Amino acid sequence: MSDLKWPIVHPDRIQLYSLATPNGQKVSLALEELELPYEAHRVDVMAGDQFTEEYRAISPNSKIPAIIDPAGPQGRPLVLMESGAILLYLAEKTGRLLPQGPEKFGYLQWLFFQVGHIGPMFGQFGHFYRYAKDKCDHPYPLQRYQTESQRLLGVLEARLKESEYIGGPLYSIVDISIFPWVDCLGTFYQARDILQLQNFPKVLAWLDRCKARPSYDRGSRVCS
Repeated sequence: MSDLKWPIVHPDRIQLYSLATPNGQKVSLALEELELPYEAHRVDVMAGDQFTEEYRAISPNSKIPAIIDPAGPQGRPLVLMESGAILLYLAEKTGRLLPQGPEKFGYLQWLFFQVGHIGPMFGQFGHFYRYAKDKCDHPYPLQRYQTESQRLLGVLEARLKESEYIGGPLYSIVDISIFPWVDCLGTFYQARDILQLQNFPKVLAWLDRCKARPSYDRGSRVCS
C-alpha cells in the first residue's frame, strides 16, 4: 500500500477524496453535519492529482469530490463521484438532511438547480473574473456569466423570501450544496462589488445562518 498516493489508514471509515473548493466543501460539510466517521485525502487539482490512474479508478471524470463507503448498500463497498449524488446518498444512508416523505421532491428540485445552474455558472464567472483576465480581453464571457450569476442570486433571494432555507423549512443537503458557492463569490473570488451582493439581503442572511452551524468551521477546512 506504500506506493499509493492516498494510503488508507482507517478502512472502516468513509474515504473522502477532495479539496476545499465549493464543490469539495459540500461533502465534508455534510459528513461533519451528519457526524459520520471519515478519512480525508487531499486531491491537489493544481498538481494534476485528479488525472492519476489511482484517482481515476475512484472518479472516472477526474473531478473532486469522490468517496468510498466501505459500508455501502447491503454492506458492500460503494465508490461514488459527483457531489450531488454523494450528498443524496449520505442523506438517504442516514435518513437526515432530506425529508423522506412527498416533500422530498420539492427539495430535490433545488438540489438539481444547484448542480445544473449555480455550480456551473458561478464557476464560469469566477474563472473569467479572477483567472482569465489576462487571457481573454473580450468582455462577452465575463458579462454573460456575471449577468447569469446575478440572475441566479435573484432566484435564491426570491426563494428565501418565502422559506427559511432553500429546499423548505429544514436545513438540508440543498443548503449545503449551495452556500459554499455563494460564500465563494465574496470571499475567494472577491466579487462582492461587481455582483452587488448587498442587493441580496435574504441570501446574505441565509449564508450567515449556514456558516453559523458548528459543522461549518470543521467541514470548510477539510483538505485545504
